Amino acid sequence: MAASLSGLLERIANDLATRRAPARMATKVVAIDGQGGAGKSTFARHLAAFLGNAEIVHTDDFASWDDPVDWWPRMVDLVLEPLARNEEVLRFEATPWEAGRAPEWVEIGPTPVLLLEGVTASRAAFHPYLTYSIWIEAAAEVRLARGLDRDGPESRHQWERWMASEDEYRIRERPDERADLVVRGDANLWS
Repeated sequence: MAASLSGLLERIANDLATRRAPARMATKVVAIDGQGGAGKSTFARHLAAFLGNAEIVHTDDFASWDDPVDWWPRMVDLVLEPLARNEEVLRFEATPWEAGRAPEWVEIGPTPVLLLEGVTASRAAFHPYLTYSIWIEAAAEVRLARGLDRDGPESRHQWERWMASEDEYRIRERPDERADLVVRGDANLWS
């Protein structure tokens, strides 16, 4: 595992420069996977800024507390298949996480690199679309503390349910073993 943020970003940029997008795709898709609270979103923002030519799609725009891992067909239909068809613009309605909040529309124009960030971003169903896969690893207690800090202590029950679903995904699909790069996210190297 690489240690410094700049070293990680440079390594990924170099790796991407040597890889081609999957057949028929103009966009390279990079999965940034890991369990909730591991540091995926923050890392994705740093990588997008470093690359300078990347957009981010969050799995949180598709998942919800009630559907933490089985939302993926919408991602295929609304993001990955349009990318495979080289459509100019991706447009989808993001899941509203807060009760009573209206859904937001997300629109992404042409991009050479798309960062697919979030829990289950490197699931097997997405493999035909992926150019590169990163797994962000963090201890359960660190992830839970970050989640409760972000979502409030009243979300503990939801976080515990969510984390159990993530554990099942990790055991079933072993995304950390298939990743091109594994990064420790509990050291706050990029906060």
